Formats: sequence, structure tokens, C-alpha cells
Amino acid sequence: MNFRQFAINNVVRNKRIYLAHFLSSTFSVMIFFTYALLLFHPDLKDGLKGSSGTVTMLANQGFLIAEIIIFIFSFLFLLYSVGSFLKTRKKEFGIFQIIGMTRKQMNRLLFMENLCIGLAAIVAGVGLGMIFAKLILLICGSMLAVEESLRFYFPLKAIALTVGAFLLLFVVIALSSSLLMRKGSLIDLVKSEEKPKPEPKASRLLALLSVILIGGGYAGVFAFVWITYSFPLLLGSVVLVIAGTYLLFTQLSVYAIRALKGNKRLFFRKTNLLFLSELTYRMKDNAIMFFMVSVISASAFTGIGTMLAIADPGLSSMSNPYAFTYQNSWDTPSAERHIRKIEETLIDNEVPYQKGSYIPLFDDEGDYIIKLSEYNHLAKALGYQERTLENVNDSFMTPGNLTSRKTLRAEVGQGSTQKNISMWEVQEKVRLTTPATDIVIPVEFKREVYVVSNELYDKMNKEFNIQIEADENYYPDKKTQFVVTDWMGTRKFAPDLVESIQNDSDGQGYFEISALVLDWLNSKQTNGIILILSGLIGIVFFTFAASFTYFRLYADLERDEEQYRMIGKMGLSRPELRNIVTRQLVLMFFLPIVLAIIHSSVAFVALQQLVDFSVMGYTLRIFLVFASMQILFFLLVRWRYLRHMYAKLI
Repeated sequence: MNFRQFAINNVVRNKRIYLAHFLSSTFSVMIFFTYALLLFHPDLKDGLKGSSGTVTMLANQGFLIAEIIIFIFSFLFLLYSVGSFLKTRKKEFGIFQIIGMTRKQMNRLLFMENLCIGLAAIVAGVGLGMIFAKLILLICGSMLAVEESLRFYFPLKAIALTVGAFLLLFVVIALSSSLLMRKGSLIDLVKSEEKPKPEPKASRLLALLSVILIGGGYAGVFAFVWITYSFPLLLGSVVLVIAGTYLLFTQLSVYAIRALKGNKRLFFRKTNLLFLSELTYRMKDNAIMFFMVSVISASAFTGIGTMLAIADPGLSSMSNPYAFTYQNSWDTPSAERHIRKIEETLIDNEVPYQKGSYIPLFDDEGDYIIKLSEYNHLAKALGYQERTLENVNDSFMTPGNLTSRKTLRAEVGQGSTQKNISMWEVQEKVRLTTPATDIVIPVEFKREVYVVSNELYDKMNKEFNIQIEADENYYPDKKTQFVVTDWMGTRKFAPDLVESIQNDSDGQGYFEISALVLDWLNSKQTNGIILILSGLIGIVFFTFAASFTYFRLYADLERDEEQYRMIGKMGLSRPELRNIVTRQLVLMFFLPIVLAIIHSSVAFVALQQLVDFSVMGYTLRIFLVFASMQILFFLLVRWRYLRHMYAKLI
């Protein structure tokens, strides 16, 4: 047997330890290849039909950035996993030195072992990526709202980039493996597993602080939603939750277990003595890992769920309920022709519609003033209740965007107030009645919308026109809105209609046209790309987190086997062993995930306060997918772990 065969046999003999390392590396290669597949896809590189240049730029740059992120985290993950393996093999390295292996030969052995695993992971990862390439393109096409999906192509560039990048990565890891193995005396290497661990300690003050920080972070998130949209407040709340999570695992968990051990009745009941004593060390040893898993998982859950909610058509129609909006500065033959073209296109495609228009006045603060009859016509077309005003000088406010609607909903129960409307030298005092809470007149930026009686509007408009007769640069804007119940059905003709009108200009006056389905499509594709980026990266992080748990568990496997073998001599039965191991593994696998779900649930509850449609479906879907993956992984690891323990139990 030559040295190369010896290195390969070493990998095969340690397949139990190397399995998670190999599978995680293979998965990293597969996800990297998936991003490369999308990065070089001709449809995304040249731009999707109906998408903006921003979407194309986001696709090209986003997938490139994702490749870099995956590459960097794969490197860090592989360094961590290799370091974990080396710690478990100290005794083996000591034996190698006893039989005469030099330091140079040991470095060569480690290099060949890591390179062997790396080459196998590259082949397996690219192979799996090619097998699932068509399915991946179908899923991504659906997420990007591509009508005919993304076509399949042979990704030669993607294969070359993946093989080259990860071949370099595994060579660097293989060269670094010898540096990760710390020098030590021969006796330290051989007896490294026999050193006792110090008893974990925790601070009561820091344990209490963890609860306060997490509670304060939650309160800050809801203050952001209910009181003020302050992003520094939101960022500070997230930092508090992260800090509280760290202290929860490093301090509160250990303190809580020690408190349970102080309860003699509970501690000496059945196998609780073994369970709690061992759990104290596991929680302390794995605290950093649990913290990383919780934060990464919560970020993945929240990011993916938020992107799914943002891509919902309901969110687009909330802020702008009109299928088509045409705005012109004054009535011209081209404006009449454009509006007629929109109507003819809707009729030709057998799409029922209702039309309304309004000409807003602007006060000195830039707020809208709308005529009651025009408001009611649009409100009726949208299915909302029409409003009446008792007096000529009565008025009510109506939301122009989601932020304004939230404010007005809180003011519905308040009594009437006075409002002084000032437009240049035109002054009018109106009485504000109960505000409306439905978005009928959508406006941009932070502007208020006041609906006044027809008589007052005509009076103000007449006085206003007198004041601006000398201003030849001022022309009131007229907005024409088209209400279509099934506005998603306009997708087949909306792009051509909008493009033809935009190209039909005679240079007389200003005009602008927008289509709700195109705005939604642009948002859907933008958020779809972000969802693909965050989703796949989230899955990779989740896989790395699960692998961390596996590494930590199997790093102590030999010590656990020896411990349970000795306890077995005292009469520990298989059911008792299974009970102890299962309870420990349940906490190791699910405590970080449960905390991540709690963090994400708070974020989703806060998000629900900002939108009218339910995000519960997206929330449950995300939790169900990741929880199912974790349960399957738990059952597999538990089965393998118990099988090793049973072999040592006498």
C-alpha cells in the first residue's frame, strides 16, 4: 500500500466523520453552480421581456455577489469543519508519530485527504446541479413571473467557473489543514481525550439581561410599526435581539440548567442526573454554534417570507388600485387619442372596465384638493362607499398611500376640526369631518388629500385661475384612471399598449402612462431575484448550521461512547439511553430553531400590521419547509448516534 492509498483509506475509515463534511461541501458546490447557471443564463443576461434595466442589472450583479458570498462562507465553513476533524483525530496523530511518521509526511497526508474529498464534492455537486438544472430553471422562471419559463441551455461557462473556483478553494483548504493542527507533545496528543472539562458557570445578572434585551428588541419592532417609521429604531431593535440571543445561549441556558440541578427532587428522578449533568456541558460548548444557528435561521425565515409577501399582487393593488393611469397637463388631440386607444384596447381584449378622472388643486403645502363628485365616481368604481358632505364648507381627508392610511385609521373616531386652505392668495376655511380610510386617490410622497364639495371646489378653482392667469408655465394636471377587476389579465397586452402610447408624442404638452400589471411585474421580478438570492443563501446557511450541529455532536462521539459504556456497566438500559440521548438531541437541534421561529414570528406579526392581506400563509409555509428539513436531519442523526451508543452499551 502506497502513501496515496493510505490517505484514501484514511478517508474511507473515517467516513462517519467526513460524511457531513462531504455532503455540505457537495451542497455548497451545487448552490454555487446554480447561481452560475443563472448568472450566465442568456434570458437573464440580456434582460427579461417586460422588465426594466434595473431588474437586469440586479440579476447580473446580484448573482455575481451571491457567488462571492457563497465562496467566502464555504471557505470559512470548510476551515471550521476541517478544524473540528483535526481535534477529534489528535489521538490518531499521536499514534502516527509513535510509529515514526514525520511532520512533513503528516502534512502531506492531510493535504491528500482534503483534496480527495474536495474533488469528489466538486464532481458530485456539479453532477447534481446538472441533474436538477431544468427543475431549477422552471422554479426560478415561476418566481420571476416569466410566461414561458427560463429555457434550458448547456452551462459550459457555469461548469468551468464552479470547477475552477472550488478547485482553488479545496487546494487552499488542503494546504491550510496542516496549519490548523496545533503542535503539542506526544503525550498531549495521545491523552487529549482524557482531559476533564471545567464546570460551566453563568451570571444571574447577564441571564436576566438576555431576557430584557430580547423583550426590548421586540418592543422596538412594534414601536416601529405602531408609532413611528424610524429605521434607526428598527436597526437598534434588531441589534438588541441579537445581543439578547447571544446572552440567552451563553448565560441564561446554563443558569437555567444549573437551577434545575438545584432542585434535588427533579435532579435525582430517574435519568435526570445524567441528562442534566451532560446537558450543562453541551449547552456551554455549543453556545456560539446555537447563537449562529438562531440568528442565521431567523434571518433566512424573515428574509424569504418578506420577499414572498412583497411579491404578492395584493400589495401592488393596495397602494395603486388602477389598472391604467394616464396623466396629461392639458387636453390636446394626442391626449384624447391616447385615452381612446386605451379604451379600444380594453374592448378589443374583452376586458370590462370603468373610467374616471379628476383634476387636483394644490395648496401652498403641496397637498391635493379633490372634487367630491370625482372622488365618488372613482370610489364607486372600486367598490367603496360613496361619501356625502352636509355643508358647502365641509371636507374630509382620504389616504393617498399606505402610511397616510394608517394615520387616518387611527383618527377615524376623532371629532371635526378646522383646516385653513391657502393657495397663493386664495384663502378658504373648511370643517374636516370623519376621514375616509380607503385609497381612492393615490399620491406619491408625503401629501395629504382633501375632498371638498363641488361648490367649494368650483369656487376655489375659479379664484385660483384668476391668480395664475399671468403664469403661462402653469398647467393643471388631469389624471384618468381605469378600473379593471382582473388587472392581472391585462399582462398580455399592457406592454405593447404602454410602449405604443409612449412612442406617440406630438410634442404638445406633458403626458405619462403607467400600468399596474407592469409595476407589479417589475416588483415581482425584482423581489423574485432577491428571493432567489436570499432563499438559496438562506438554505446554504441553514445547511451549514445543521452541519455545525453534526460536527459538534460527533466531535465528542468517542468520549460519549466511553462514558455510556462505563455507565452501562452500572445497569443503564437501552430505553434509558435512548431517552437521555433523545432529550439532549432535541434541545441541540430544535432549541435554536424554535428561538429563530419566535424571532421571525414577531417580525411577521409586525409586517401584518403594515399590509391588508394575510401573510399567515407565507409564514406557515416557510416554517413548515425548514422545520421538516430539521426533523428529517434530526431523525437521521439520532438513528446513527444511537446505533453507535448501542454498540458500546453492555
